Amino acid sequence: MVNSDQTASSPTIRCRQIADADLPGVAALLKRGFGTRRTLGFWRRALARLEARATPADMPRYGYLLESDGRPVGAILLIFAATPGDGAIRANVSSWYVEPPFRSYAPLLVSQALKRKSVTYMNISAVRHTWPILDAQGYHRYSNGIFVALTALQGVGPERARLLDAAAHPEAPFEPFERDLLREHAAYGCVSFWCETPERAFPFVFRPRRVKAVIPCAQLIYCRDVADVGRFAGPIGRFLALRGRPFVVIDANGPIAGLTGRYLDQTMPKYYRGPARPRLGDLAYTEAALFGV
Repeated sequence: MVNSDQTASSPTIRCRQIADADLPGVAALLKRGFGTRRTLGFWRRALARLEARATPADMPRYGYLLESDGRPVGAILLIFAATPGDGAIRANVSSWYVEPPFRSYAPLLVSQALKRKSVTYMNISAVRHTWPILDAQGYHRYSNGIFVALTALQGVGPERARLLDAAAHPEAPFEPFERDLLREHAAYGCVSFWCETPERAFPFVFRPRRVKAVIPCAQLIYCRDVADVGRFAGPIGRFLALRGRPFVVIDANGPIAGLTGRYLDQTMPKYYRGPARPRLGDLAYTEAALFGV
């Protein structure tokens, strides 16, 4: 409870976890906040996706709500997930908005959202004017830019490498969590597949995107190692090109060996705060994968 010593006419402000019953109000609030950039239908679908997915034990399913006399005036969405492979908990700090008359309470909302010391928080869609704010909140960059690759023009790649649908069961070795990850992300609308070699099956997840809402591309969401994209660039590139995605966008801190393309510094930087620095090539279970933003 905040400002409990004010007069009876002052609004009662509190911050709490978003509950299922709050979803219509949160969708309407975020629609007002983001205006024409996102439709009400988009927010309803995003919240429905959070409602349907499994969440690590004791972690919020949706995020936090700021309310005034029971009315939602601010919200921040959090996507909690276990890091693929090691199971450490991380949270993608996604869309958030506070109505102008209540902006002085925004730090309360943020402090609630970032209060878990054992969790690694990620901000993967920070616009330029928020970069200094993230620095002040204790975030660090782990990706400075993006590499745009024209993978369809790469060589043929290793012999005997073949691409398999996410639903297939490779004959080569793989980790069980990789199979689940591919299938779950395919259900989110991502392009998920295996690249199988005699040594092992390599998982890949890409999200269909459009650069500046015009140029079709595929954003790398998940792979075991970014170097694997260069290793299998030829078959991956032709596979995506046949699906209308000739360009691949990869988080990077410089040019990527084995790939033809261009590195764009200070473009779409990624931030984290907490105990574990995220690795490049892993945006699994984030807003990029679930919401396509």
